[in-house]
Amino acid sequence: MAQYFSLHPEQPQARLIRQAAEIIRGGGLVVLPTDSAYALVCAVGDASQLERIRKIRGVDDRHHFTLMCRDLSEIAIYARVDNSQYRLLKATTPGPYTFILEGTKELPRRVLHPKRKTIGLRIPEHAVVSALLAELDGPLLTSTLLLPGEDLPLTDPDEIRERLEKQVDLVIEAGYCGPEATTVIDLTSGSPQLVRAGRGALEPFGLEAD
Repeated sequence: MAQYFSLHPEQPQARLIRQAAEIIRGGGLVVLPTDSAYALVCAVGDASQLERIRKIRGVDDRHHFTLMCRDLSEIAIYARVDNSQYRLLKATTPGPYTFILEGTKELPRRVLHPKRKTIGLRIPEHAVVSALLAELDGPLLTSTLLLPGEDLPLTDPDEIRERLEKQVDLVIEAGYCGPEATTVIDLTSGSPQLVRAGRGALEPFGLEAD
């Protein structure tokens, strides 16, 4: 049965953040709100939790996972970032964007796209996520909480708890979290390419939605 924490959205309780971090360090799978939709998160190197996420999402090994990072210096540890990419990241983070970049050897191969060796990277603008990343002193592996056959991510933490209480270890509630996922931008081909239009605006990248 999943535990359920209610956190203040702007000043999350330090005690509960520490408990959530311990659950993740102990191999737990957690649902938490972000600056876009709710997300499934786990420790980066935990292969069993990776498979749990794939099972809940109904995706295969070609699914692009994302690292939630604290800042640009942390992104640079896990992804290859050139000067032009860095300028774009600096101008648009933190915020509701996921960037596809080439992963580095700091990451387990199983979290990278099997053919492209890429990974999604994001820096959310959400106090709960920031506090949890600071407590963990490292990134989280994450995927949007979008269930198979559904068009939008789950938004109601009570419904999330009811539907996933036997599949996750903790549900974190921190006020309203909308249904719109991040905007996904591929930065691996020289110029930004739109993968998914979401909450983040496209103007900073000179792109338009289809």
